[in-house]
Amino acid sequence: MTLAPETTLDRLAPAAAGTATATATRVELLVGNRWHAVCDTAGLTPGRGVAVLLPDGRQAAVFLDRAGAVYAIGNQDPFTGAYVLSRGLIGRTGRDGRPFVASPLLKQRFDLATGQCLDDASVAVPAYTVRRG
Repeated sequence: MTLAPETTLDRLAPAAAGTATATATRVELLVGNRWHAVCDTAGLTPGRGVAVLLPDGRQAAVFLDRAGAVYAIGNQDPFTGAYVLSRGLIGRTGRDGRPFVASPLLKQRFDLATGQCLDDASVAVPAYTVRRG
């Protein structure tokens, strides 16, 4: 499992103000009714995901797509029980261009915006509201 380098959640240091190199921003997820910082965008690679630990002990998979959008869904593959979705391949559907991640194990695709499995309508993973702080 690949964990984001910043796993201290709410204790992340803010970027240094007034410096030319302070371009990284935090990625925050809405869990319950609170925002939680989970990683810095500098720790994300376009087209790849990272696993982050949430305050309640669950894992989320955070993705940065090549267009610069950030998504977060649950990291547990519901078909196998393995925490691997952060290691999946991301792409876009051919019909409407929806972003998805394909599980690295059995290759089921999950919509990154909704968590819905695109290959089995009865299955979904949690999807998290994301903001950059």
